Amino acid sequence: RNIITDIVQSTSTMASNIGAAAAVPEIPENADLQNAPNQHVPSLAGSVLECPDGFGGSLLIRLQNMSSTANLGVRLDLKQIALRCRNTEFNPRRFAAVIMRLREPRATALIFASGRMVVTGTKSTHNSALATRKFAYILERVGFQPAGMLDFKVQNIVGTVDVGFPIRLEGLVYAHPTFSSYEPELFPGLIYRLVQPRVVLLIFVSGKVVITGAKTEAQLIEGLRKMYPVLVEFRKENAASVPGDVPTVAAA
Repeated sequence: RNIITDIVQSTSTMASNIGAAAAVPEIPENADLQNAPNQHVPSLAGSVLECPDGFGGSLLIRLQNMSSTANLGVRLDLKQIALRCRNTEFNPRRFAAVIMRLREPRATALIFASGRMVVTGTKSTHNSALATRKFAYILERVGFQPAGMLDFKVQNIVGTVDVGFPIRLEGLVYAHPTFSSYEPELFPGLIYRLVQPRVVLLIFVSGKVVITGAKTEAQLIEGLRKMYPVLVEFRKENAASVPGDVPTVAAA
């Protein structure tokens, strides 16, 4: 019994020490958080955008994908990169670029021998720029020093939004034939091309909308702000009768 008691006491003491060591340290009251160094951690900020609908409310745009490009300014040996780097794929017979993947932030890069790089899979501008810097750092460790600035540019942003009501796509394409096309036999959504900003909207009868072609978050918001009154105009009224609700005729 004495041995068992000693084991229990030593185990409880060890657990308390581990808990004390693993406790999160408190932040001092006089800590300067604004001037704290940037840790360059992946951020979810910007993955959801708020857009005013023009009627006193707002819509939420969820960013689904962002494509960006960069130029390292140096020729690359793709075979050496594929052999010396992890999480890479390279099949020159199928595609003349190395496919490299990151876990944090979750991103995929297409690296070409010319030094150009295409980064996809991120959901915010911050994460896209962070992933580009990480890919450049990996290539630098392999032996390919980037020449100066990376020339980072966002090329395409894809966002989705649910307006919350069904839409009459036939009436919309009939009223706006210049900017829209609708072929339900080929694709269930209506394709609407805005001139300013230059974005493309895929509009579905359920009220789901996919916005693509924007280069900035502001273009994404502006495109939906201009399109929402048109969607409200062609809102489908639910005139279908409830199943089983059949009018009865009074007996004579």
